[in-house]
Amino acid sequence: MTIYFALIILNHMVNQTRNELDNVFYALSDPTRRTIIQLMAEKERSVKELAEPFDMSLAAISKHIKVLEKANLLERTVQGRTHFCRLKEESLTAAEEWIHFYKQYWSRRFDLLEDELLKAKKKEH
Repeated sequence: MTIYFALIILNHMVNQTRNELDNVFYALSDPTRRTIIQLMAEKERSVKELAEPFDMSLAAISKHIKVLEKANLLERTVQGRTHFCRLKEESLTAAEEWIHFYKQYWSRRFDLLEDELLKAKKKEH
């Protein structure tokens, strides 16, 4: 019975991580949202400040901000009528770890391929 519950918990954790990672990569797939992240990396900004570089309405920028919030990439605070957004850098960690894992994986695979190609080349000579 314990193993069954452990598998359920593990499966839930994998699915939760996958959903979080999917949300992060989806949020990062849009150039407007990537620019918003770059702007917030410099400092906390109001929604109005985030909208200034773009030729779009505040409502459109708000939709992009909601996607970034869902991905847990930003935190919004309200002071009076002004909404401020701050980058949550720690949320990029899951994406960074995923990319790092596959970078190492492919690097090892290419090293093995190179070794095999060098062996084949030596056999030809």
